[in-house]
Amino acid sequence: MNKKVLNLGLPKGSLQESTLNLMKKAGYKVSVSSRSYYPSINDPEIRPMLIRAQEMARYVEDGILDCGLTGYDWILEQNADVKTIAELKYAKSGLRPVRWVVAVPNESAIKKLNDLKGKRIATELVGFTKRFLKSQGIKAEVDFSWGATEVKPPYLADAIVELTETGTSLRENNLRIVETILESSTRFIANKTSWKNRWKKQKIENMVMLLKGALEAEERVGLKMNIPESGLKKSISLLPSMHSPTISELTEKGWYDIDVIIEERLVRELIPRLKKAGATGIVEYPLNKVIP
Repeated sequence: MNKKVLNLGLPKGSLQESTLNLMKKAGYKVSVSSRSYYPSINDPEIRPMLIRAQEMARYVEDGILDCGLTGYDWILEQNADVKTIAELKYAKSGLRPVRWVVAVPNESAIKKLNDLKGKRIATELVGFTKRFLKSQGIKAEVDFSWGATEVKPPYLADAIVELTETGTSLRENNLRIVETILESSTRFIANKTSWKNRWKKQKIENMVMLLKGALEAEERVGLKMNIPESGLKKSISLLPSMHSPTISELTEKGWYDIDVIIEERLVRELIPRLKKAGATGIVEYPLNKVIP
């Protein structure tokens, strides 16, 4: 029986689906049962556990978990003494940081942070919000919100501090943003004692490398094509790439194969230009991982 085990915390809740998809692209197939908080994984040296992101940093700090994925916001909220291994820029539905914002009803007289003095604020991010307001010299009452925070103003709170990716939910609830007080992204964190263990450190570093490679591949694709010698120089000038394209001479004299990795958003406009330059047999293919 293998005694070497890495206890890994995976976020349950809003980050769960995007995290499991990223793990899969990195090569870790995690199977979750609806009745269990202990998923299975295709690596016998990893013992995963589903934990709410809000609690993750505390369990990692205490050594119950060797490592885990959680938001930067919840690390700050818990003042957790953990080792941050990597920032992984993904959220529930995108590849950009999320924001904690002060929001008030559209008709509210609150226009700036100083207007919060003496007001009641509802939020799930109580600890950080209190510390932030104190740093700004603002005295206000900060209440913990158990959910549905957007409906609290104006009767149950004067303002809220709420998490948003796009601001859509706030607008739909007749709220406007006063100010952003924190930007947060997903972090891979480790227990400081576990990090000193050579085997666990290597295991964590390997996992982080693959996760970062999978994330790097999210917005990139591979592009292959055949180019005649007459159009080679022009085609290469059109190709933005991570470094430089791979060029191979074909068996047919005067023809070359080009293989390149580029941002997916560029492909739509690039392919017609490559075709015009003489490229044929253009193939676009998805990527699982890109390791710089």
